Amino acid sequence: MTVIFVMALSSTAWAVESTLSLSHVIALSMQHNAELRALREELGVRDAGVTRAGLLPNPTLDLEAGTGALTGSKNENSLALGLSQEIPLVGKRGKRLSVAEQERDLYRWQLLDKERRLREEVKTAFYDALLAKERVALADRSIALNRQLLDVTKERLSAGDIPELEMNLVKVELARSEGARIESAKTMLQNQARLWTLMGLASGSRPEITGTLDIGTLVAGTLADLQQRANANRPDLRALKAEKKRGEADITLAQAEKIPNLTAGLVLRRDTTSMEIAGQEGKDTAYTVGIRLSIPIPLFDRNRAGVQEATARKNSTESRLNGTFMAVEREVATAYATFEHAVSVLSLYRIDIIPQLEENLKLTQEAYRLGETGIIAVIQEQKKFFEVSEGHLTALRDRQVALVRLESATATELTGGEK
Repeated sequence: MTVIFVMALSSTAWAVESTLSLSHVIALSMQHNAELRALREELGVRDAGVTRAGLLPNPTLDLEAGTGALTGSKNENSLALGLSQEIPLVGKRGKRLSVAEQERDLYRWQLLDKERRLREEVKTAFYDALLAKERVALADRSIALNRQLLDVTKERLSAGDIPELEMNLVKVELARSEGARIESAKTMLQNQARLWTLMGLASGSRPEITGTLDIGTLVAGTLADLQQRANANRPDLRALKAEKKRGEADITLAQAEKIPNLTAGLVLRRDTTSMEIAGQEGKDTAYTVGIRLSIPIPLFDRNRAGVQEATARKNSTESRLNGTFMAVEREVATAYATFEHAVSVLSLYRIDIIPQLEENLKLTQEAYRLGETGIIAVIQEQKKFFEVSEGHLTALRDRQVALVRLESATATELTGGEK
């Protein structure tokens, strides 16, 4: 057993320190996220509530003793021993158990909803970290191009083709690109730290993430289909439905509470009395066994307040359920429109913008090398290229995040293949 345990620990440590894909990141987050783990521990509270609801009240032991010593009858005394049990009437025990079970069912749907929202948050953080990583790579490419341009300006300056000012301008651009790289690296560290926190990793763990923003996927289903899936699958809707059932069980229990419980008891009594006959004092001891039944008279309190409170809570839940249904449909519609918009924007970058910019950059660089254009044109073209390239990366991230939000809104996996 010890060897297996050590191997398991080693395997876990290796998994955390290795390169992680999105599926691995999600799996670790579902297992180690602090808030989710704390919520899972609350299952014991719900289980305890079910256990408590199924128990009978504890019996009561009564002991009563009396003496006549204080009233001048020292030989008279009494002793009574009683055992009583409260008996719930009209099935209150079963009704309490039903309320507790509905509470546990509600908790389980709330846990699933927390997992849904955490999954969305983790995926978004993953793509944010991936975007920051791609921006660092783009900054490295900018630095490399500026260094190449600086080598060209040095050669042309040595040949006397350009003034020294042009070389200085390129040096400034190189320094600017190096500063942008530092900022991108800082943002990458911040985004990664947020992701590690969601994953519940120790502060010293810094695994690499692997993946790409350029994942062309198709969404299976129309908007009406997606809204129907959301209404059927959303855990928050299922939780409200479970809360409504609990409210109905609360009303049933509150109505049963109108009738008080019966208390039944068994009493064993011993009475000792003294009497005087012909100048002689004698004692008489009598033993009796009795049954005691008691029940409160529901004259003033028939649990009207309890029924009113349970009814109000159920009505409130119904209102929130109806409102949430409409909110979910709007959320799905908004997420769907956002995804379609992100796909359209990305298509513009891919088809019309990026290929033309790459061609323009190559032509401008070659023209400068041949002395057919000035350095300002090259610098402006490179700036435009990297600004647009960063916009392309942002569009890729936005498309993936829009898909994540649409999947979260429908509580289903929606990818239907590569595009």
